[in-house]
Amino acid sequence: MHKIEHIAIAVKSLSNSIPLFEKLLGSPCYKIEEVESEQVKTAFFETGESKIELLEGQDPDGVISKFIEKKGEGMHHIAFGVDDIKEKIKSLKQEGFEFISEIPKKGADNKWIVFLHPKCTNGVLIELCQEIK
Repeated sequence: MHKIEHIAIAVKSLSNSIPLFEKLLGSPCYKIEEVESEQVKTAFFETGESKIELLEGQDPDGVISKFIEKKGEGMHHIAFGVDDIKEKIKSLKQEGFEFISEIPKKGADNKWIVFLHPKCTNGVLIELCQEIK
């Protein structure tokens, strides 16, 4: 893993949260994107070499909506950038890590993504992401 790619924050409303984070970070939201497979709408901000991703659930039964219902708004996951996601999955599996799914899928911001199961990472949801080339 070569850097923290982004930190994702679950929010109830992008329209309320985008102006808040623009003021907080002193930079504009550079992309809003819907990821149908995850039932989520995202907003991205650059901050140094990393990003902040805001996540708004698009389905009351979706993962983000249920997360907010259970835990409230707040940090959802940390994403690490990798050069070869399939190789990283293989090496982490050999180290005993478990994945929610081992098959990379297309995520937001032109990335292949997978998530490690939080039960094997001290309760923190970890995402691996690789730029789609």
